[in-house]
Order: sequence, then C-alpha cells, then structure tokens
Amino acid sequence: MTSTAHPRAAIILAAGQGTRMKSPLPKVLHPVGGRAMLDHAIDAAEALGCERIVVVVGAHSPEVRDHVVKRLGEDAVAVQDPPLGTGHAVRAAEAVLGDFVGQVVITYGDVPLLTAADIEPVFAAHDGVAVIGFEAADPGAYGRLVMDGDQLLAITEAKEASPEVLAITACNSGVMAAPVGLLFDLLREVRNDNAKGEYYLTDVVELARRHGAPTRAVMAAEHAVMGVNSQAELAVAEALFQNARRTAFLAAGVTMPAPDTVHFAFDTEVGGGTTIEPYVVFGPGARIASGARIRAFSHVEGATVAAGAEVGPYARLRPGADLGEKVKVGNFVEVKNVRMAAGAKANHLAYLGDGEVGTKANIGAGTIFCNYDGFFKHRTVVGEGAFVGSNSSLVAPVTIGPGAMVGSGSVITQDVAPGDLALGRAPQTAKPGWAARFMETMRAKKAAKSA
Repeated sequence: MTSTAHPRAAIILAAGQGTRMKSPLPKVLHPVGGRAMLDHAIDAAEALGCERIVVVVGAHSPEVRDHVVKRLGEDAVAVQDPPLGTGHAVRAAEAVLGDFVGQVVITYGDVPLLTAADIEPVFAAHDGVAVIGFEAADPGAYGRLVMDGDQLLAITEAKEASPEVLAITACNSGVMAAPVGLLFDLLREVRNDNAKGEYYLTDVVELARRHGAPTRAVMAAEHAVMGVNSQAELAVAEALFQNARRTAFLAAGVTMPAPDTVHFAFDTEVGGGTTIEPYVVFGPGARIASGARIRAFSHVEGATVAAGAEVGPYARLRPGADLGEKVKVGNFVEVKNVRMAAGAKANHLAYLGDGEVGTKANIGAGTIFCNYDGFFKHRTVVGEGAFVGSNSSLVAPVTIGPGAMVGSGSVITQDVAPGDLALGRAPQTAKPGWAARFMETMRAKKAAKSA
C-alpha cells in the first residue's frame, strides 16, 4: 500500500446498466483474470493507500451492492438513482464520504487494467484538478482534452465538439483527482444543458479554471484505461491481461514453450525455473514453486505445488490440493483438498478427494477416494510408503497404515494396519470348459439365424 502525506479517498463508479454485455451478470462483475472487474478497481484504490473507498452502484443491480458490502462493508456503498450522468454519480458519494478531508480520485468499475502506478501521478496536483488522458488510436466518441502546453483548458464531449476539437487525439479516460471540497463545490455548479441532458463530470475542469484552480492532465497508455462495455471488449481486456502476465513470468525465469496457450489468474504465483507446458490453465489461488513442472492440458486452481513436483499432462488440481516436493500427479488424476507428502505418486486415472497421502506412497491407476456419503465429506489417510493397487475404492473415513498394501480391485471400508495387506474383492472361481461350450452354442444359433 502506498504511503501518502495527504489523505486519499476513491470513488468508483459502478452504476452503469451494461446493456451491451447482453448478460444477466452485471457488467462490473464480469471477470478478467479470474477476478471481477470491480475488484480490480478496488485493488488499485487500496494499493494507492485510499483510506476511504466508495462504490457508486445503481438501484437496478442489487448483486453489485451485495458484492461491495461483502468486500468493503455497508459504509462503502452509494446509490445513484436515477442515473443522470457521471457528475451526478459522483455527487451520490458525497454524503457517504462524510467529513473526509483530503484528495479524492474517481475511477471506474469497468476499467480492469488500470493500476495504482497508472493513477498515482494525478495526486501530484494537491490544490487543483488532474485527469488521466491517453493518445487514442481512434478517438471516435471519446471526450477530447483541450490543452495549452501542460495546462488542461477543457474536456469536450465528442457530441459537443467542433471539427477542430474532434481532430485532437488526446482523449479523456474519465479518471480525475481533486481535493474533496473543491470537487463537490464545482459539481454543484455543473448543469445538464447539453445534448444528452446529463451532468458531465468533465465540466469540472472548465469550472475549476474559472475559479482559478490549476488543471492538468497526465497521460497513460491507451490499454491501461480501456473500458469494457461488451463481450468483445471483455475478451480484448482478458487478452491484454494475459499478455502482461506471460511477459512478467517469462522475465522472471519461467519456461513456457508456448506462452500464448497458458492462461493465468490475477493471483497466480510461479517461481523462476518452473516449466509450464502448452495449454495449461491456472484458476485463482495457484502457487507453483521454483523447479516444478506443469505439463500440457492441466488445470490448477486453489492449489500449491512444491519444488520438483510434476503435474499432468491432463491433470486437475482443485482447491486444497497441496503437493510436496517431487510429488508426481499424472494424466487424468484429480486432486481436491488432499496433502500429498514428498515423493508420493498418483500416476494415472485417479480421484483423490479430502485426505492425506504420506511420503513416497503410491496410488495405483483407477483408485478413488470415496469421500462423500451424500451428506458429508470424509477423509482418507494413506500412510508413508503405502501401496494402493489399481482400481481400488477407499471408502472414507478410512486409514491405510504406513507400509501397508491394498490389493488391486479392492473396496476398502475398514482401516488397514501398518504393514498389512488388505484384499476387498470376491474370490476368483473357474468353470472348466464353460466358455468353449458357450461360444460353440452361440455360433450355432447365429449360423442358424443367418441361413
């Protein structure tokens, strides 16, 4: 968190209806990197050292309100009802900020790639208004920054702009910072006599200049201030996020032969010296230590993988999977809420759920930890050096002692003592000549039917 001399607050605008998303999920709750866009905005505000964060929501989106309350509490919510523009939305936060004295920054719940480092420069103007601008490849409908040297004269909405102003490529991101008292004093002067009949936050700049307050713009990269308003733009934001994560991990010494096929979450941790093969997906909560290997087509979420461990190909680690050093989890093995100690192996076609596997224990192909009785989850413990034969079902709660063995094809419902062999299958019987007689009879029937 940034340490600041001047108290800071953030107002995050998240009241838009997001109709272009064409989704029942509110726009700002759509994820980028496995995290809601709104949470990315809150993360940035927290990293800036904002002691107060207010999220302006719409009355039409109770899910957004609930999301904010869960993360920040009831005191962080302001409601804009009805929606009358960005200036009106910011004014909705005034009462919630109460007696806060300091600088306030206005950001947006649908701008997921904007970081604290991008925002920090707007706080340099402690006595005036500062905005973040960007050079637009296609200025289109963006508001234009009318500049005089390094001074910002006005922000003109595209619908209100003259042809000369429309030729400007420096555009407004919508992010603005100002002393809180100045901001709300100016907002009270904003009028809605414009083409859309809305109260524009951008009018604050021209009003500030009339009152003699300094106004300026700082520039950020266009992709950093990208807003998301449709599923297509969400996909672009996701691609930009992924490219940034891949670049960072490659620079940190992670080997990825096909980085464009690897998908990271916002909080993925991967140590240098790790190899990640093609088509690996990391969900939230994955921590991979240096020197591990994640093989192709694996999915890792909420899991920890220690140094020297190998996962996959085609493995799935679910939340609570904790793989120790040199553990091997092979193809089509699923692990959920299980601690596997150093050197343990489950090489093929297994489900390990809710339990513990001891050091150098071996889990055979087709083994299932039967952890759920329809109502509750139960634990399976496999001791150090134990060997579980292929196609075995361990019905939890059950413990396989250290050094014990389970014969292939067994259904184990009782604890197995250390060093014992457990067999849970019917005795094999043979009927001499039965198969030959059966086949001869059936061939004769088939021949008769074909005649």
